[in-house]
Amino acid sequence: MPDSGKCSLDVVFNPRSIAVVGASAEEKKSGAKWVSGLVKAGYKGSIYPVSTNGGRIAGLDIASSLSAIQGEVDYVIASVPARFALGLVEECVEKGVKVIQFFTAGFSETGLSDGKQLERQMLETARAAGLRIIGPNCVGSYCPETRISYGPVPDGKVGKAGDVAFISQSGGVGGKLVEDGIARQINFSKGISLGNGIDLDAADFFEYFAADPKTNAIAAYLEGTRNGHKLFRALLTAATAKPTVVWKGGRTEAGAAAARSHTGSLASSAPVWSGMLRQSGAIEARNLEEMTDCLLLLQKLGLRRMSNIAVVGGLADGGGGISVSGSDACNDNRLCVPTLTSTTRNRLQELIGEVGSILINPVDVSPAQFRGMDVLYEAIRTVTQDPGIDVVVIQEDMDIMLSFLGQPETDQVNHFLQGISAETGMPLVMVMPHGANEPERNVVEQHLLEAGIPVMPTMARAARALAMLAQRPTRAPATSALQ
Repeated sequence: MPDSGKCSLDVVFNPRSIAVVGASAEEKKSGAKWVSGLVKAGYKGSIYPVSTNGGRIAGLDIASSLSAIQGEVDYVIASVPARFALGLVEECVEKGVKVIQFFTAGFSETGLSDGKQLERQMLETARAAGLRIIGPNCVGSYCPETRISYGPVPDGKVGKAGDVAFISQSGGVGGKLVEDGIARQINFSKGISLGNGIDLDAADFFEYFAADPKTNAIAAYLEGTRNGHKLFRALLTAATAKPTVVWKGGRTEAGAAAARSHTGSLASSAPVWSGMLRQSGAIEARNLEEMTDCLLLLQKLGLRRMSNIAVVGGLADGGGGISVSGSDACNDNRLCVPTLTSTTRNRLQELIGEVGSILINPVDVSPAQFRGMDVLYEAIRTVTQDPGIDVVVIQEDMDIMLSFLGQPETDQVNHFLQGISAETGMPLVMVMPHGANEPERNVVEQHLLEAGIPVMPTMARAARALAMLAQRPTRAPATSALQ
């Protein structure tokens, strides 16, 4: 088999040209949507729609075949029925294509011998010529920097280029990562959906992203593997080089059965996978929310172990119960909510000390609203300057803020919060629950994210994400039991 070194995978994310085979002039079909999405996204390379029916799509002429294309083709997206897959591989070999990605399904994931045999034939033909295969049954590559949109989405939305890469065996999970990333400003360097992974698989991309200078963190959704030892070695390489977050799908018996019919992967038991992740030094996520929350912290705050938490509630009112529940959430996740220093407590007492105030940690700053906004700001600043604290978690309930303070003063508070972390050097995490004033909440969330402050919807999720970083495993030399 030709060498599959890391550098050869650059073409997956930076091809000079992309051909979409199966891109008819019917705009509702997936091939046509793929072409429209690439055009709308602003992909700078050459785009070649291919269909035997000819015509035009998104302002481009549709070639009758790959061989009819005058220029070179680096990357092929196949959106054709499975019965044409082997012939298309042969055509790619003749054309000198470097990578073919099969959106097409109907292979080994069906459990039928014909599908497995077809995969073997495709792989043998491709390997003999040095052609690489992504998939089948996948969405393929995504790269904001080179304006490659994710999948057959005609709006071509790609988001901003960032430094987080992802690997997903599921096209749908990859799509949710992209959508959540755009919504929450988790900006990606690159992403790949692998599907059945008969040739290029998760291990290849773990190694590639570990060496990629534009990637500083790696996320992966995996359902199983065909080669456990290869995956473990690659994961060890990745997690040693960069923070790596892995969500294992199919942890239950029912989930494992679904994974076999989804991507044809062999799914080992959940404890075995957890052991492998721990040995490699990867961070294990249990669901999409944990994965995206952890990635958000990594991108906004960097790789820090933040175990000592200060919880602040009551920016307007209702801070007592919120502060207590925040402490519970931290303790449930084995985080520490330490007593603030006597200097900090004395200063808070001077500022807002009243009967019933909570000033030890957690801190209820709600009495400050009656003494002026400058007092509220100074109280928050005082907590951020406590030397025993690693990170300050502040709950801001937009419904309460607008009800008690009104829009102008709420805006002033948020302007202050956007700058306090930079001023004091203390990492800040905002908790902003959804509520009746959702449009206003969304605007504030985006401003905070732009200021580098991660925003979580609940105290429980904030605490869990902080714990995932604080308690991330230390890699220990071991041999994976994953087979």
